[in-house]
Order: sequence, then C-alpha cells, then structure tokens
Amino acid sequence: MHKVLIVDDSKLARMVMASAFRRIRPDWTLVETSNADEALAAVSGDAVDVALIDFNMPGIDGLELVANIRKTHPNMPVAVVSANVQNEIIGRARELNAGFIPKPLTDESLAAFLSGAALRLKKSPT
Repeated sequence: MHKVLIVDDSKLARMVMASAFRRIRPDWTLVETSNADEALAAVSGDAVDVALIDFNMPGIDGLELVANIRKTHPNMPVAVVSANVQNEIIGRARELNAGFIPKPLTDESLAAFLSGAALRLKKSPT
C-alpha cells in the first residue's frame, strides 16, 4: 500500500485529481494539502511515497517545492501537474527527476505516471 500526496491550492483541482486517483489506484492512500508548507510537513512527518504537485501556487511554486522535497527524498516519484505546458517548466521538472502531467488531468496520464511510480517503489530499498 502506497501513500500519495496531492498538492494544489485549488480545491476543485484536488477533487479532480483525487477522483481520478481513486479510479486508478483505489487501494492506495491519499493525502491532500493546499500549499508547499503543508506538503513539506506531510513529507517530513509521514511516510509519503509519491507526490503530485501543482506548478502554480501562492508562495513557492511547484518546482521549488520539488527541489525542497529532493533534499530529503531524492528518489521519491514526483510529478508536476500543470496547465502551464512550457518547455522550460517541463525541462526544469526533468532536471529535478520529476515527471510532468499536463492539465486537464486525464486518467491515462495519471495511470501512466502511477504505474512508473509503482515500479520505482518496488525497486528502491526504502
């Protein structure tokens, strides 16, 4: 059983992601946060295995949040989820060893990321 963190300042966006997530991986646990501070607290205080992070948030953006998570969890499967599909953002996500999922989120794109995440979690010693 894996625990997935969803970080998005939009309650509607979190609901859409959570709904898709529950269709794809109903046996996994979901944790929702609305900003970077809550997300960092969840990652440090709890055994979060995977993170789905919105790019546009107040305070620090999704890429800065990924960089902070990488300091303590270098191998955690992470994806930046954003409607802001620019090569620069996708490139920066890849530099941080993070995936990129475009919004609007589809079950297919989320399923593909979660399948890869599940494989990585099986291989990595935790």
